[in-house]
Amino acid sequence: MFTICGHTLNPGEKLQTVLRPFPGYEMPSTLICGAAPGKTLLITAGIHAGEYPGIPAVIRTAKAIDPMELTGNILMIHCVNTSGFRARTDCLVPEDNGNLNANYPGASEGTASEKIADYFVTEIFPHVDFVVDLHSGSQQEPLTPCLFFPKWEKVRAEALAAAKALDIPCLIQSANKSGESGYAAYAMGIPSLLLERGHSGFCEETWIRDYCHDLRLLLRHLGHYAYDKQSTAEKHVFVDAVHLEAEEEGLWHCQVKPGDSVKEGQLLGHTEDFFGNILHEYRAKADGIVFYHCCGLSVTAGRNLIAYGVREE
Repeated sequence: MFTICGHTLNPGEKLQTVLRPFPGYEMPSTLICGAAPGKTLLITAGIHAGEYPGIPAVIRTAKAIDPMELTGNILMIHCVNTSGFRARTDCLVPEDNGNLNANYPGASEGTASEKIADYFVTEIFPHVDFVVDLHSGSQQEPLTPCLFFPKWEKVRAEALAAAKALDIPCLIQSANKSGESGYAAYAMGIPSLLLERGHSGFCEETWIRDYCHDLRLLLRHLGHYAYDKQSTAEKHVFVDAVHLEAEEEGLWHCQVKPGDSVKEGQLLGHTEDFFGNILHEYRAKADGIVFYHCCGLSVTAGRNLIAYGVREE
């Protein structure tokens, strides 16, 4: 039997429903209770509503899973930030401009995004054993497939083992405490992963299929579901990374691409003013691999320009 968020399923049952973190707000979801008992997996997409590929990947995976062949339970939330999805926002919840990857643990009497975060903390996290959250590069952020796993000792080994089972090349240690997966790991001791595929507001079919493949690899690794395909990606595990921010307002010209190897001192890009005068050259602080970068021309001080891994495990 699987009981969560006010729903109870018997072994071998699947339920398509909506979860309501507060009145008037709905998150389309699929709950599956496997025929054999086991642990519970939470899969989410659409926390950043304009990061699309994970949403159809979760929908397809939810439809494909046969509960009679499943061990344990799965809660799949197809799109968390549904109001943002309808409003075509990049990442924020439009009711309060809250970022669901930065506002945990939330508040039961707070704003819309705070109520959503609190719902996860109180109604979902206590009932799950592993969390995977699907993202992509934002509208001005091309990236190479990568993921973030928690650095916290109590969950690190289990999360990293799961990360290595997927078909994603860059595995990045994270100290995040305030996002869905980060808070689940840090505050509640739940192993978690945040996956990144696709970018720029696109929803390419190949990214969707690759995400479906990742989810099936994860289900097999965790012992939930059989799968006959293998991971082929060469893995790089990074325990340190540089998130380079702009020091001034200007026009940004990037010189590297996601997946590029860079050397210490290499020019990564520069900013100019409106007359073409160079304001600042940004160079690599160490050898590494580029995860993602800003492709927008306009930048302001504090804007993330490039992220790259600099120290492998």
